[in-house]
Amino acid sequence: MTKALIIGGGIAGPVTAMALQKAGIESVVYEAYPHGADDVGAFLALFANGMDVLRTLEADKPVLDCSFAAERSEAYDKTGRFLGQGNMGGSHGAGPRTLTRAQLYRVLRDEAIRRGLRIEYGKRLSTATSTAGGGVVATFDDGSESEGELLIGADGAHSTVRGLIDAAAPEAQYTGATMVCGYTRHSPVPTEPATYRIVYGRRVAFVYITDPDGQTWWFTNIPGPQRGNTEDGVSASEYWQQQAIDCVAGDNTPAAEFIRSTADVVAVTAYHLPRLPAWHTRNMIVVGDAAHAAIPQAGHGASMAMEDSVVLAQCLRDLPTIEAAFAAYDRLRRPRVTRAMVTSARMSKAATPVGRIPSLLRDHVLLKLLKGRTANTADWLTDHHIDWAAPVSVANHWHR
Repeated sequence: MTKALIIGGGIAGPVTAMALQKAGIESVVYEAYPHGADDVGAFLALFANGMDVLRTLEADKPVLDCSFAAERSEAYDKTGRFLGQGNMGGSHGAGPRTLTRAQLYRVLRDEAIRRGLRIEYGKRLSTATSTAGGGVVATFDDGSESEGELLIGADGAHSTVRGLIDAAAPEAQYTGATMVCGYTRHSPVPTEPATYRIVYGRRVAFVYITDPDGQTWWFTNIPGPQRGNTEDGVSASEYWQQQAIDCVAGDNTPAAEFIRSTADVVAVTAYHLPRLPAWHTRNMIVVGDAAHAAIPQAGHGASMAMEDSVVLAQCLRDLPTIEAAFAAYDRLRRPRVTRAMVTSARMSKAATPVGRIPSLLRDHVLLKLLKGRTANTADWLTDHHIDWAAPVSVANHWHR
């Protein structure tokens, strides 16, 4: 039986292990940190395409149990004027679901372990070398080694595996904005669950949603230079809270009140990758953010990583060699993730206009686009379905 070494125990790692298990391939996940729940305070939306992948793997129930639904979106301008609404669902069942990153990490890890899969923590990859027989040996910082037939880098935007595949590969770049988020039970306006509200302000977009228990979850992306943990003796939480308030000041929206009423503001530095020329060698490959970290505006990073996991498992299941499987995976995934990266970059530009005239123009365009709209215009993203039973061949170029 083929054995895969999976580097990274965040989101892509455990899902890849479950997908490989379904394809009859053994794997072990190696995580650099003592645990996988970093970015504890941040949250995300897992869209219908991501939930569809988990349903294929029969791993959706744990996520459903610790998340809440988000069925609609509503858009407002800086004066509080309603611009329009949209359907956030997909045609393949539940989604999107909102939950913290820590919750998602935890339930995916627990589900993988429940299925008998191994996840080893405190294993930071230092290097990997090919064997004479065509396999690969991973060496970790603690001096230990592990050997398998292939190595999968699911180790995020700052991937070590990416550099081993191509020493000239681009490094992750700061997007120019920091995601700031928080949670509050104080609401200056009436809210109802299951609706994301996007407020397009003069300087930034502010997004919020209220969970079934009445707590409002919010985030915004603040443009500017990358910052450290403290600024002039002020804690990171206090610093970013004030930055967020300053960015929404002057807008006639509830954003500032949501931010002020938040006890602990969390800031997450956002990174993205330029186009990566090589995703694989003959026995090493990258998936998820290690291959295609996007500007996070579209919020599809987790869902795209899950899609990668299933498609890679299908390719390894159906093709005669690892090299052929990797080539097919690249061919099948690259066009879709490239389109998603471009879409997210465009959304980011719209969310942070420069100057009064660009923001007015943006709001006018949004009003025309959103007026009376109820359909999901991003259905190419959310309605994407991967048919597990569909065979992969060397020659086919099927699209799903």
